[in-house]
Amino acid sequence: MDAPERAHSGHPGTAMALAPLAHVLWTRTMRYDASAPGWMDRDRLVLSAGHASILLYTMLYLTGYGLTIDDLRSFRQWGSITPGHPEVGVTPGVEVTTGPLGQGLANAVGMAIAERRMRARLGEQICDHRVFVIAGDGDFEEGISHEAASLAGHLGLDHLVCVYDDNHITIDGPTSLSYSDDVAGRFRAYGWHVVEAGEIANDVDAIDSALRSCAANTEQPSLVILRSHIGWPSPKFTDTSKAHGDPFGPDEVRATKDLLDLPPDSDFYVPEDVLAYYRAAGAAGSELRCSWEEALADLRASEELAAAGGQDLLDAFLAAKPLPGWESLLPELKPGEMIATRRAINACINATSSKIPSLVTGAADLTGNTGMALTGSEHQSRDAPGGAQIAYGVREHAMGGIMNGMALHGGVLPVGGTFFIFSDYMRPSVRLAALSGAHVIYSWTHDSIGLGEDGPTHQPVEHLASMRAMPGLRVIRPADANECAQAWQVAVDSPGPTALVLSRQKLPVLDTSTARPNGLHMGAYVLADVPAAATGQTGSDLTKPALVLIGTGSEVAVCLAAAQQLAATEQITVRVVSMPCWELFEEQPAEYRDAVLPTAAPSLAVEAASSFGWDRYADATVCIDHFGASAPGDVNMERFGITADNVAAVARRLLGSSDH
Repeated sequence: MDAPERAHSGHPGTAMALAPLAHVLWTRTMRYDASAPGWMDRDRLVLSAGHASILLYTMLYLTGYGLTIDDLRSFRQWGSITPGHPEVGVTPGVEVTTGPLGQGLANAVGMAIAERRMRARLGEQICDHRVFVIAGDGDFEEGISHEAASLAGHLGLDHLVCVYDDNHITIDGPTSLSYSDDVAGRFRAYGWHVVEAGEIANDVDAIDSALRSCAANTEQPSLVILRSHIGWPSPKFTDTSKAHGDPFGPDEVRATKDLLDLPPDSDFYVPEDVLAYYRAAGAAGSELRCSWEEALADLRASEELAAAGGQDLLDAFLAAKPLPGWESLLPELKPGEMIATRRAINACINATSSKIPSLVTGAADLTGNTGMALTGSEHQSRDAPGGAQIAYGVREHAMGGIMNGMALHGGVLPVGGTFFIFSDYMRPSVRLAALSGAHVIYSWTHDSIGLGEDGPTHQPVEHLASMRAMPGLRVIRPADANECAQAWQVAVDSPGPTALVLSRQKLPVLDTSTARPNGLHMGAYVLADVPAAATGQTGSDLTKPALVLIGTGSEVAVCLAAAQQLAATEQITVRVVSMPCWELFEEQPAEYRDAVLPTAAPSLAVEAASSFGWDRYADATVCIDHFGASAPGDVNMERFGITADNVAAVARRLLGSSDH
């Protein structure tokens, strides 16, 4: 109660109601060592009901994760490590960034998949832990929970335990206003083991018994339905919506402390014997951790590991990184060959997968379409727990959250595919990946009106601008198969999330013989300076670009064709810049950026998508600021002006009006 009261902000009621559950989890149930928050084989606890963050921070303080009373006093304040909702990387012991309801449940499913795959690959002595998640009514009302729970039941993730805080209250009032689901029936239908624990929220022995019954289940994920009373034991606010999202006020805090035999006028009161008790619980797992470290050392020294690839392989697997020199396996195609970048990414993945032991690919029912098929790999399942391929089904929203959970668990580099248009369904999870720095890779294909006949419902127009606006997300749209290989290298080697935006249609492999090697790594680079056609004139001005054409993806080839036309008809040198990644380009020194895009020449950006944002780089655009149409892709491109002729025509108008 004290932290929300001090902050004049927060959600005390759920945290109060679940204090006995937290006591059981941290003192009787979970395997952890508070002195080593990163111990790989620790149990994971995900607070999907992230608004109850003060409960998590309280337990992390009590059990010795390094938080102090002053950290609790700074709840929800500038610069504190106790923000309003849990954020991974900010607070020791916080496993994932939660807040948007339902996300934590999907994260926990991803963690359970990662745990099972690592257990299958490394053995139970190295990996054998459980994933606990606390979810509430709001989590279960959100659509992502249905998707994630359905997949978890199908996969039989037996090390996953969800505690459902069934408190019957939402911010608007009782859940009966909008919610009458048979939650037990719903989860049984998904294939979960369900424990209807009933009115035991204040009975620590009964809670312990319910959780132990889940541990005995070895075939299914488990759901414990815990009927709690939000705000208990507040005299005025128990079982009210007031307890959900508002501090109680000093009078009600004092009255509640009186009922608990706590000093009514002392805030943040922790008796020494209570603190000692919890600190002992937080240290109890140190022996388990030491035993695990010995088992890991034995594995490192084993002949079995040496035969399988040695310590480098193990280290790469645990760190979810590639083996040294992996990029040498990337394919390289010759200029003139034709291949869609969605096909190129599949070639890259399969060429390098042997050097990326943590790689797990999957798609939302579009495995072949998005280049996510991993040759020779089994699908992740009860019968193939070590499988590196996941069939997510038509569950884009859950796929995004599950990928975050796998990445933040460790030991997995997840790559997930769907059509770019359906990134809309993934967006909340993508944003949380960016916020938390999760190392995930998206293969978003069918990237423009070039996908054709499926029409405007399936043709992304505003999506590039939307995703580029997201802080922390690296968006790469390769121009050809060789740029695609470079993009794959960037995505695998770089921290945080990367979105690969790929074509359905075949694209020509470009001649980069005069370009900077591995130019994609710079975000943008000079692909070619197309010289003016011979006129008998001399002078250095003819060698300087009089116009810059900037393209991404499939439009880079269009820019090259337009440049050749303009060089011949206008007697000017035209620079063609491939700009596959704005974010990487912005990381370069100003000198490099100015050299690629000289201010002395007008610039024209060409992209089969919204023009929004291009004004930072270009004086004019050939873009699409409207929805597409159902027609063959090449017809769409022609009708909407994504052609060399139209680009050249727009360029002439730009040159005619330019002061450059």
